[in-house]
Amino acid sequence: MDMDEDIRAGAATGVPLIHEDQVPEIDLPGRHLRWLVNAGGIPAKHASMCVIRVPPGETVKPAHSHPDGEEIIYILSGTGRVMVEGAVDRVGPGTVVLFPQGAIHMLQNNGTEEMKVACFFAPAADFGSYRFFDEINFPA
Repeated sequence: MDMDEDIRAGAATGVPLIHEDQVPEIDLPGRHLRWLVNAGGIPAKHASMCVIRVPPGETVKPAHSHPDGEEIIYILSGTGRVMVEGAVDRVGPGTVVLFPQGAIHMLQNNGTEEMKVACFFAPAADFGSYRFFDEINFPA
């Protein structure tokens, strides 16, 4: 058995293990998303997690908030900008961002390569727990 087969099988730990390739990818405005920790992936009691891929020049839309919890993102690859409550900062590999509960935020890839981001939510979230703001965009 090779390493990929060990990961997919859960090896010998007895705890839930999943590889992102085992989860269907959802195409959404500005990103491709896989829910890894939620009802469709690994079921955790107190958190959820997804991985997104943001193509160059794309913005994750619409702007949104999480009224019932926090989101933490970790930039795995690529560069871009993050907007939180109208303020903008640059992000790149290794950057961690906390989106406070209720804070309106967006992510944009303004680099030349795909951005890959791990997104963590506590308590667990899904699209039903988001609040969307179609009228909000990144400042010029």
